[in-house]
Amino acid sequence: MDYFIHIAILICIYIILAVSLNLIIGFTGQLNIGHAAFYGIGAYAAALLALSGQPFWLGLLAAMFFAGLGGLLISVPCLRLRGDYLAIATLGFGEIIRALMKNWTSLTRGPLGLPGIPSIEIFGITFSQPWQFLIIAALIAVIVVFLIRRMIKAPFGRVLRSIREDEIASQSLGKKIINYKVIAVVIGAMFAGVAGSLYAHYISFIDPTTFTLQETILMLCMVVLGGLGSIRGSIIGAALLIIIPEPLRFLSLPSSAAAALRQMLYAIILILIMLYRPQGLLGERRYTRNSNAVKKKRGVASA
Repeated sequence: MDYFIHIAILICIYIILAVSLNLIIGFTGQLNIGHAAFYGIGAYAAALLALSGQPFWLGLLAAMFFAGLGGLLISVPCLRLRGDYLAIATLGFGEIIRALMKNWTSLTRGPLGLPGIPSIEIFGITFSQPWQFLIIAALIAVIVVFLIRRMIKAPFGRVLRSIREDEIASQSLGKKIINYKVIAVVIGAMFAGVAGSLYAHYISFIDPTTFTLQETILMLCMVVLGGLGSIRGSIIGAALLIIIPEPLRFLSLPSSAAAALRQMLYAIILILIMLYRPQGLLGERRYTRNSNAVKKKRGVASA
């Protein structure tokens, strides 16, 4: 039973990560490959405060603040970059953060990591059992999804979509696209920090090897699998990519071989999605309408 609860907790954490990354990539159109850096900043901020005896809620706020600050630091100098150039810049930022985690030994203990992170305690109640932690993780995931969904349905979200489709057209309508881009990255980073805080308290140990480029690629796979610009798609993509590799654990394989097979499985899934459903499992309706319009035009032309 604890095994299934563990999987459910991981799904909740990755739902937060996938939805927050989708806000940046899927809705705003900014190719961010450094999302794991925000995840790690949040985890370390929450862990350091928890180890110093501070309450959970304070560590959660600190995780959001410092992760959001990281989002601000990377978004401002990269405002005029697009596409591959933006991806390379965010990739560099992620590697810089990981290098700081590894080499700032006086704060992070470097490769040794931070062990003994205490369990979540709220109003004197310690959530030390897996099922208790699942309640907290699920509640926070629901709140994050609700907040991001409200943002997307609001005028703010419509501006983000317009920036994704055509920045020049959005700017011609008087929208300050630079401000919207920065806000989107900062909000996405803050929610990634929330996921990092949950992860640190749940695993009770963090080190730099957790927050690598592979972690960002996993989040990106979740977003692409579910569909860019789809909140429900991010939820389903996170759940599927956590559940699908689990049967590999029951095969008598070395950990290195299991990890390689997991990466191959992710690659195969992405290739199939790109070939047969490039908009993802639950891509936005605009793709369906466009495809139907093309089919109708072809039918009229053939007639």
